[in-house]
Amino acid sequence: MAFSSILRAYLKGRIASVLAGLASLCILAAVFSLYALPWEPLGYGFLLTGVFVLSIGIIDFIKFYNKHTVLNRLRNSAILSDYAFPAAQNLIEQDYQELVKAVDDARRKIIDEKEKDFVAMVDYYTTWAHQIKTPIAAMRLLLQSEQSETNSELLEQLFKIEQYVEMALQYLRLENISSDLVLKEHSLDTIVKQAVRKYSNSFIRKKIKLNYAELNHNVLTDEKWLVFVIEQILSNALKYTDSGEISIYMDDEMPDTLVIEDTGIGIAEEDLPRVFERGFTGYTGRIDKKATGIGLFLCKQILDRLSHTITIESQVGEGTKVKIGLDVIDIDKE
Repeated sequence: MAFSSILRAYLKGRIASVLAGLASLCILAAVFSLYALPWEPLGYGFLLTGVFVLSIGIIDFIKFYNKHTVLNRLRNSAILSDYAFPAAQNLIEQDYQELVKAVDDARRKIIDEKEKDFVAMVDYYTTWAHQIKTPIAAMRLLLQSEQSETNSELLEQLFKIEQYVEMALQYLRLENISSDLVLKEHSLDTIVKQAVRKYSNSFIRKKIKLNYAELNHNVLTDEKWLVFVIEQILSNALKYTDSGEISIYMDDEMPDTLVIEDTGIGIAEEDLPRVFERGFTGYTGRIDKKATGIGLFLCKQILDRLSHTITIESQVGEGTKVKIGLDVIDIDKE
């Protein structure tokens, strides 16, 4: 707050005292006038009184300013009860300070309890997500033991379940992603091929053509998290592309940008600004009732933590381009 604003606030709080002082001086002047007393003593009295009142006012304002500074610092503090309040001027002010400390203690207890509950919930669902992988793996082995059209369809549905479990697990880990990051220089080609390999059966089943040229670049990133992001983007591309092709390449105009382009149903123009919001499904979500609106939200959050960028260009009926900005190193130029 500006000094002038603080001064105005001080004067506003003391307006009653100032008016009472002026009224007293006016009464004194009226008495002198009625009794025809000499004005010179009154003038000296006014002068001395004015100097005295001004001195007291300056001292009082300094105390007011210092108290405001301390309280302003306390307001910006996360924990109030551990700080010393300015000395209370009276019993009422002391009562207010005690009330603030009591409220802050109660607030901290509620926050601590909620944090403990949240940690317990995350631990539970993380354990569940890991444990559910065991029966899924067992079911996969059983279905792969006998080749049939029914088993192939069941394997595809099982693969989707694995995707949702993995998405839930990464969503839970997102809160503490910073402590999980391991940034190293990795081959971008190897990272992308891991994701493509995971969805190879989906490409074959849907008869989607893959246009892919070797990516001769290294990237400074966390391999596990970047693979997950590319998997999510490929999953969306396959989900919303019934025929045509998916292309993966480096942008000619922006050499540090990986592009994943599909010829699917596209995203409505009015939905593009909101595609990274948690839970937003938009036009495509109304078509695909199973859309969660979590995939792209996770991608944006993860890439932000990795200091990468993501943008989407799309037209309904023509397809979508997802562009991931990376810190890449051209291997051919090394």
